[in-house]
Amino acid sequence: MGPSFSLELILVAFILILPFLYETSRTFRYYFKFFVYYAVVMLNAVILIPLMAFRPKNVKNLLLASSLCHHISTLLGIRWQVRGREHLEKERACIIVANHQSSLDILGMFDLWPIMDKCTVVAKKEIFYAWPFGLAAWLCGLIFIDRMNSEKARSVINTAVENLKENKTKLWIFPEGTRRNTGEIHSFKKGAFHVAINAQLPILPVVYSSYYFMSKSEKRLDAGRVIITTLPPISTEGLKVDDIPELMEKTKSMMTEVFQSTNREIQLSLPSPQS
Repeated sequence: MGPSFSLELILVAFILILPFLYETSRTFRYYFKFFVYYAVVMLNAVILIPLMAFRPKNVKNLLLASSLCHHISTLLGIRWQVRGREHLEKERACIIVANHQSSLDILGMFDLWPIMDKCTVVAKKEIFYAWPFGLAAWLCGLIFIDRMNSEKARSVINTAVENLKENKTKLWIFPEGTRRNTGEIHSFKKGAFHVAINAQLPILPVVYSSYYFMSKSEKRLDAGRVIITTLPPISTEGLKVDDIPELMEKTKSMMTEVFQSTNREIQLSLPSPQS
């Protein structure tokens, strides 16, 4: 028996044992699902890059990406329920602020892009170097910033916002900065609110309910439902830099209230644990 036969035998054995590991090992299922998630995103990036290259840095490329990538949620068993879509449908420039719990947030965004139509995202510059995804993201017009240099980051965003205003494009920012799935909304950074006030653009809060079905520490990623709620826009007309703390507190308070209420709603809909 040659080495090729041995390799085929190992491959067959691995394929046969996969279903067993998936059903019996929560840790294996956790890593396998994230592998599928990232692998499919990377594969789709490779497929889409040649098409996106014909219109580089065009936010409409994100509609192409979402048309392929939103199916990943079905593979992972995650259902997104969208509320307040009328606020997202309106063609206007605004600053979307959303809570940030996991890289899974992007899957929810894939369901929202057909509603938003024209929307780009502020992302840390390190993402650009994660090719092919990073290149595809650049071709989609994502705005990459250096989070270690807040002044430079703010300058990059302010420059981009002028173009976004002209083209009535939404700008999505995660004001918490770091993703944390701890069952609460954490303190906001000032960047998004600086930009909104400087550009006199409304704040559009978007709230993801808790990822109760996921735990990094427990290595658990089960099927689940997430409610994504878009709240009415908060005007910044006439506000100045001195008003940022109050604007931040108002936005966070509104989002926290919805976060808690949607979490309660979902918990009540879950089947009771068997005794």
